[in-house]
Order: sequence, then structure tokens, then C-alpha cells
Amino acid sequence: MNGSRSVFQSITIYVGALLILVWSAGPFLWQFSTSFQLDKALTEGTPSLIPHPFTLEHYYNAFVEKGLHHYVLNSLIVSLATTALCLIVGSLAAFALSRLDVKGRFGILMVILSVSMFPQIALVGPLYLIASDLGLLDTYRALIITYLALGLPLVTWVLFGYFETLPREIDEAARMDGVGVIGLLWHIILPMSLPSLVTTGLLAFITAWNEFLFALAFTSDSDSQTIPVGIANFTNQYYVPWGDIAAASAVVTVPLIVLVLFFQRHIIEGLTQGGIKE
Repeated sequence: MNGSRSVFQSITIYVGALLILVWSAGPFLWQFSTSFQLDKALTEGTPSLIPHPFTLEHYYNAFVEKGLHHYVLNSLIVSLATTALCLIVGSLAAFALSRLDVKGRFGILMVILSVSMFPQIALVGPLYLIASDLGLLDTYRALIITYLALGLPLVTWVLFGYFETLPREIDEAARMDGVGVIGLLWHIILPMSLPSLVTTGLLAFITAWNEFLFALAFTSDSDSQTIPVGIANFTNQYYVPWGDIAAASAVVTVPLIVLVLFFQRHIIEGLTQGGIKE
């Protein structure tokens, strides 16, 4: 009886996991299939998941005619710079709040978290005026500074939770060996926090990579526009090139999927370990 129940539970788990996989991956698979189909096949009454005939025309249009590679380069510069700054500033803030004697640290954490609660549409107008006054429109700096403000609260909170799980005895042993505050952070805390650094770095990178509203408001030149704005520029008043959009979406989504799959062990450990107090 117990054996039959165990088999039934296993089958239920696998079926549930399969349904979640299909639900999550289905839209991307359909988008990926669309990128290999001709325009006339996309407008037929009965769509097909299998491309027939198979074509690379949309990828040619995305890269050669619409310059997708320029948008990819812009997004890569902005996202990497944002990720680096988020990790540097966030690790310093989390370390100070976790390991140093800072009065009212939880109040400070709540203030940091409250910054991320404001809706983006309410911030875009004031930030646009500030960027215009400072001459930052159509520059990477405007996007990097804005994305830093968006990603820093999450990075600080996740790193703070992870730093709190590290034993305090490590700090005392380091001080007895003559290690200063910066040495403690650089040589001991950060190497031990690699899973959390990977997790927060990926989250900050994905946030900057996919952000659309501020990029649309702050940039009007293709030399500084990122991928979401670039894909939006594919359309015109009378025609929506669904195949080209699908090809561009596939190109910019595959690297994120590869990164998440490659670092999935660190991501899971970094997200779960912060909730455990040793």
C-alpha cells in the first residue's frame, strides 16, 4: 500500500513538473518557432509550431536591416556596468549593516527597500527632467545611474540576509590575525558569499537587460538605445514584423536562459541560504 502511494506521489510530482515546464517554456518555444517561419505562414488561419518552410530571413532582417547588434552592444554595456556597480555598492552597504555596529540598521534597510516600492511611471517624469538638466539624455550614464537605483535595494537585501548567516566567530578570528575591516570583507566575507553574489549579480543584470520604460524615455538615438527599445522600433504605423520581432526576442533571451541554467545551483543556494540563521 505504501509502495503504491509512493509511486503515485512520484508520478504526480513529475506530471506537475512537466505541466509547469510546458506552461513556462511554451511561449518561448512558440516565439522561437515563429522566428523561423515566413511572414505568410504567420498570417495563415491555422498556425503551425513546426516551421515549414524553414527560413533565416527574420534573423537577417534583425541584424542587417535593423541593426540589432548595436542594441545588443548598448544593452551589454549598460547591464554589465549596472551589475558591477550594484555588487560593489550593495556588498559594501550589506557588509556595513550586517557586520558593523550601525545604529538603526533595520530602519535603514526599510528605507532602502521603500525606494523600490515607487511605481516606475511615477518616477520617469522627474528623472527625465533631472537627466535633461544634467545633459545626460542619450547617454549610458543616465541608464546606468537609474538602473543602479532600481537594482541596489534587492542586491543589498539579499546580500545582507546572506552575510547574516555567516558565523561571527570568523570576524573575531580575522581581527585577532590583524585583518582590518576592508580585508575582512574582501578576503573572507565575499569569497564565502559567492552563491549570493552570483544570484544578485544575475538579478541585477536581468533587470537592466529587460528594462524598457526608462530606456524609452531617456534615449532617442540608436547609438544609446537598448534592446527593448530597439525591438519596439521594429514596428511602424502600418506594419508589425512579427517574424523579425520573434527573431530579435530569441536572440536576446537565449543568453539569459543559458546564464540561469549555468548558475542555477548558485542561484538556488544564494536565495535559500539567506533565510537560514546559523
